Amino acid sequence: MKQIILASACTLGLAAPALAQNCGEVTITQMDWASANVVTSVAKFLMEQGYGCDVTTVPSSTPTALTAVAETGTPDILTELWVNTAPAYAKLVEESKLVELADVLSDGGIEGLFVPQYVVDAHPEAATLEGILANPDLVGRRFDNCPDGWACRTVNDNMNKVIDFQGAGIEVFNHGSGETLATAIASAYADKEPWFGFYWSPTAILGKYPMVLVDMGADDAAVHACNSDPECTEPGISAYPRAAVKTAATATFQAREPEVAELMSHISFTGVERIWGSSGVEVSG
Repeated sequence: MKQIILASACTLGLAAPALAQNCGEVTITQMDWASANVVTSVAKFLMEQGYGCDVTTVPSSTPTALTAVAETGTPDILTELWVNTAPAYAKLVEESKLVELADVLSDGGIEGLFVPQYVVDAHPEAATLEGILANPDLVGRRFDNCPDGWACRTVNDNMNKVIDFQGAGIEVFNHGSGETLATAIASAYADKEPWFGFYWSPTAILGKYPMVLVDMGADDAAVHACNSDPECTEPGISAYPRAAVKTAATATFQAREPEVAELMSHISFTGVERIWGSSGVEVSG
């Protein structure tokens, strides 16, 4: 982490004091997954050391952060928003409550249902949803679902109304945090046990443990949009589309601290090799 932050500071040159000596108090999301915490740590360091900000991190997920902005106008900065599964994001931008600053994962992200590579090597049928439903023992008769409050939890729960994992003999296990979800993959790999569940990339876990994205068929934009809505009345089965991953700020914060907002617009990651490498941050412009 120190290497990433220091390299980022060197890349930006810490020219910020010439722009703003004291930006006051800033709130920024601290999402419950590792890659977002890298973004938050880098941004916090640069704002504090280069801009004189007093930065407070706010534990969040994409849905909870967007709800907070809609209701309270905070936090000021939202990092690593996976907006494909967050209909509220576009509405907040349209209403000028949020300002989109950057594609923080410039290559986008990959979300979906995964199984370990060793499971597919031994049983190729486990690479498809159809094969898993027909052979639940191949995945240990369990689906590791997202924690409550994550956007993917809404998507998966809606899809399961059609898939019916339980009817196929597969227990749905809802994790309590991103940490336990990651630990479940690591534990399965340690013992070469079956595993089947939701995850995403770029992440350290998928960089360390080879996983196969389960073929669920094509992604259908209309179906995925409905699945992303807690009030969806016509759920269906759709692959997750390639995700747009954003950094945004409230319009109030951008007006108050335009230099800091400009800083955040230039912090972007290119992929797992850059996120977990020695340099980490790509600065555009």
